[in-house]
Amino acid sequence: MKKDLPKDDAAKRYRNHRRLVRSGQAIMLVGALVALAHLIAHMSIVGGPPVIQDLLIGYPTGGLLVLAGAVMAGQTAAKKR
Repeated sequence: MKKDLPKDDAAKRYRNHRRLVRSGQAIMLVGALVALAHLIAHMSIVGGPPVIQDLLIGYPTGGLLVLAGAVMAGQTAAKKR
């Protein structure tokens, strides 16, 4: 049987924090892949996608995903008060 643990379990808080950090790192990876895909598209195809599309959609999306992931991954663990 399980022990009666208090609601604010330290192990649970640690697991939640690690999950948040790993999710942030995954979002950063997706953002980097978006930016890399746009860079490769410009290098491999003569003419490539329209420049305005990349300036307004591709690179900012990749940058925002990296930034959002960095904010999530940079969170400090919640301290018990």
